[in-house]
Amino acid sequence: MNLEQILAVVLFAAMFILIVMDKIERHYVTLGCGVLTLVGVFGLAMRSIDAVSETLNVKSIFTMGFWYTAGSAEESTCGINWATIIFIAGMMVMVEGMAHSGFFRWLCMKLAKLVNYKPIPLFITFMLMSAFLAMFIDSITVILFLAAVTIELAKLLKFDPIPMILSEIFCANLGGSATMCGDPPNIIIGTSLGYSFADFITNTGLMAAISLVLVVIYYFFVFRKQLAGEKLSAEDVAAMPEPKEAITNKRDFTISCLIFFCAVVLLVTHAQTGLTVAFIGAVIAIVTLLVAGKHAVTLLKKVDYKTLLFFVGLFMVVGGLEQTGILEIIAGFIGTVSHGNLKLMVAIIIWVSAIASAFVDNIPFAATMIPVIKSLAATQGVDLSTLAWALSMGTDIGGSATPIGASANVVGTSVATKNGYLIGWGKYCKSAAPATIIVILVSMVFIFVRYC
Repeated sequence: MNLEQILAVVLFAAMFILIVMDKIERHYVTLGCGVLTLVGVFGLAMRSIDAVSETLNVKSIFTMGFWYTAGSAEESTCGINWATIIFIAGMMVMVEGMAHSGFFRWLCMKLAKLVNYKPIPLFITFMLMSAFLAMFIDSITVILFLAAVTIELAKLLKFDPIPMILSEIFCANLGGSATMCGDPPNIIIGTSLGYSFADFITNTGLMAAISLVLVVIYYFFVFRKQLAGEKLSAEDVAAMPEPKEAITNKRDFTISCLIFFCAVVLLVTHAQTGLTVAFIGAVIAIVTLLVAGKHAVTLLKKVDYKTLLFFVGLFMVVGGLEQTGILEIIAGFIGTVSHGNLKLMVAIIIWVSAIASAFVDNIPFAATMIPVIKSLAATQGVDLSTLAWALSMGTDIGGSATPIGASANVVGTSVATKNGYLIGWGKYCKSAAPATIIVILVSMVFIFVRYC
């Protein structure tokens, strides 16, 4: 290895270690390592202005293909994936608008009332709702509101919310794996490799649907005794607030529902219309802010800018690995170990992704692996999409196994802890780890049967 390769690997390893240690906010970690990559690796070691330019990738924003691809998806260049960042920012603004109008609380209370607040139907309904919402809305947001409403219901109806929160977290990650916009790793994979919403829903979506049935059955049997023991009185049910009380403004509520519907339609049809996810995210954000009027500034303040900055730094560090050829070396190693066998390649990618994502953030891992599978597909002559679906399911689901594997897990357990319901590693992994293994096995077998 030469100097620039050593520096790129050291900075990448340092970034991962600092993220896992969680002593410094992760956006500071990735931005710091990103700047060091630009200066140390590209500037001092490589002396390459082109490497800096390609990694920053700012010029791509000002091209027509970034916003409109004339009906065919355009593969992203290396470096910062601005399409991912703009799309996530746009969806964040839309979600804040929906939350401001009371949409999420209304939906949860409405479904709870429909099942008459009975524990087992409520348990299953909230699992399905978590998976469905996470197909279109960031899983972090889904869990943030679901966990809060679950705890509110638990206090009013006097039941233990931990089984519901644990199952909701897993289903949010599973639902997110079904679509391009459901989970950050999928957004990165889709925008980097030029896959559409339809591509994901017809591939990872089928795997997620089959897995969801098994996961609901699994969690039901794991927690059935605990749920069956909960007895709700008529007085408890009567004391529940009406769902309509959650709506803060009827006009804003109606408009936010329409915006959400339009966003889904645009995403589903973007391969046919040629509108890129960056364009859709930008338009959705602008419309939401215009409708919000005087509340627009409030919505903008609530956007998670730390996550967006985290992505920017992350892409810069991964760009260092790509520009120095490290990722090609990794791809060559996997190709050598698998001897060009597609099934073995899929098994390695899906299990390594799952295990790694259980202990480190799945977002940087997905971003790192994309150039690896591209190189594998080119050098080994295998179908890139098959490797992409394996990577998607591995990173999305592997992160569900531990409390720190995905952001939704951290948010869900934190909300529970703040309200007096401690979820430790033992309690979390006891139910989540077996569920993760079930889904990874189902996904691997599905890929073998359908593509290999």
